[in-house]
Amino acid sequence: MEPEIELQKKMTENGDEKKEDEYKCKKKQLGGVRTMPFILANEICDRFAGAGFHANMITYLTQVLNLPLVKASNTLTNFGGTSSFSPLVGAFIADSFAGRYWTIIVASIIYVLGMVSITISAVLPQLRPPPCPTQVNCQEASTLQLWVLYIALLLTSLGTGGIRPCVVTFAADQFDMTKSQTDSRSWNFFNWYYFCMGMASLTALTVVVYIQDNVSWGWGLGIPTIVMAISIVAFILGSPLYRKIKPGGSPFVRLTQVIVAAVKKRNSVAPNDPRLLYENKELDAAISINGRLLHSNHSNHAAIVTDSDINEPNQPNLWRLVTVHRIEELKSIVRMLPIWAAGILLVASHSHLGSFTIQQARSMDRHLSPSFQIPPASMSIFSTLTVLAGLPLYERLFVPLARRFTGNPVGITCLQRMGIGFGINILATVDSGFIEIRRKTAAAQHNLLDQPTAVIPITVFWLLPQYCLHGLAEVFMSVGHLEFLYDQSPESMRSTAAALFWIAIAIGNYISTLMVSLVHKYTGKNRNWLPDRNLNRGRLENYYWLVTGIQVINLIYYGICAWNYTYKPLNEQTETESSDEDLESADQN
Repeated sequence: MEPEIELQKKMTENGDEKKEDEYKCKKKQLGGVRTMPFILANEICDRFAGAGFHANMITYLTQVLNLPLVKASNTLTNFGGTSSFSPLVGAFIADSFAGRYWTIIVASIIYVLGMVSITISAVLPQLRPPPCPTQVNCQEASTLQLWVLYIALLLTSLGTGGIRPCVVTFAADQFDMTKSQTDSRSWNFFNWYYFCMGMASLTALTVVVYIQDNVSWGWGLGIPTIVMAISIVAFILGSPLYRKIKPGGSPFVRLTQVIVAAVKKRNSVAPNDPRLLYENKELDAAISINGRLLHSNHSNHAAIVTDSDINEPNQPNLWRLVTVHRIEELKSIVRMLPIWAAGILLVASHSHLGSFTIQQARSMDRHLSPSFQIPPASMSIFSTLTVLAGLPLYERLFVPLARRFTGNPVGITCLQRMGIGFGINILATVDSGFIEIRRKTAAAQHNLLDQPTAVIPITVFWLLPQYCLHGLAEVFMSVGHLEFLYDQSPESMRSTAAALFWIAIAIGNYISTLMVSLVHKYTGKNRNWLPDRNLNRGRLENYYWLVTGIQVINLIYYGICAWNYTYKPLNEQTETESSDEDLESADQN
């Protein structure tokens, strides 16, 4: 019998090895660079559509719907804030039960419905007021016409909520994003992700905006709508290639369980040996694929095992006892919040690029030749071009140079990268104030202060430095911010972390709206800083000085937070360990 038993044992071992080889082979076949055209096509089209819609939307609201400048600016920032706040809902759905794949598909369909609605409103004459080329005593859009606009913007905002937090994380899921792997790569995923988004924005800011200004709003809004619909098809076609990570349950429920358990055990005495705190690899398997978070020196009361918890060690009451990994998830989020909050005022400080700066450009000489002039909204291409040029230079020149001084494989840390971005953005706002003074001086010299529609004989390229500085700040701050949130967040909450990136933009837009409204209300009627119709009689430069002061205070705050930040403690899992645990899980299922 012994030879038979030994033979059976060998057959079982050979079967397990064969099964493991098949699993590893299948795992390697999924994901990778080949999935990027399908995944990024969706995000590129979203950015193309979003830039095409919103970059010139201030012109649509003021020139087509005849809204006052401040009302139009606040409408855009409010819906911009909504579209940036809605990712929290999309991230919750993706991380909790739907998964990123299905969240992206459903959200894209909702987005297309919104785009179709706003395109129809631009085509049908009854959905917009009579034209007003003089911009004097214009008839504003009716309540019905505005509601059509609001519903369309709301649908696009909701669709954005599912796309933005999921696409970047879903794309990153296709690669091994552990620190050991990212440090050894010669390229940074987030740099190239942002580069692709910049290319989409550049195309929209040139082609789409030109069509809107010189052909028709119907075609100018219809083209992005068609492109977005095509992107959904492209994303679905790549489905067999994707590595799809199953959702690990509601992250907000887990965080709440940690807080409740900690409160219940607030009087319990923690053991001197942290290894006695509760850990359960099987329970945390779905939320710790790349490694488990380690015990830190802060409060861990929720993981203290008491006599009443010993009865069912494999199935604990998670409202009384949670694992160290789940406690560290909460700690990671709490540690990130002060750094994340610093990005809010940065957004508020440059939101004027989509409103006031475009109005400045409209009043300046935009001719490149006697027969061609740059559309005002297309001035943003210089920020985008700076980003597109800056990202490869950052990776190929700045990182190797910085590496010589810091010894860091990636040149500088995310926190250092963000700090440089904050400083550059302050310079951009200072430049904005000086250029506005020069623009009004030229208007006064030619007696054009009381002619809001007149073209002031000063070249629009005076606005170029501030656009380039804002683009350079984005290379450092925005990419660093996104990478920081992804890297320092718990892996089961990365969609939520990506949503935080957009929520910072949302809150920044709301703060910008509040600042503009307060400045407009309390700076008088005769020389209002931000007048409704005639920017030449305003004091926009004073608004820029106010924003500069706020940014300086914000930079000091950020420096204090970054200096005291502690990176998350992670025990990374090797590929072999991950394969073994996944294989065991597959056997159990």
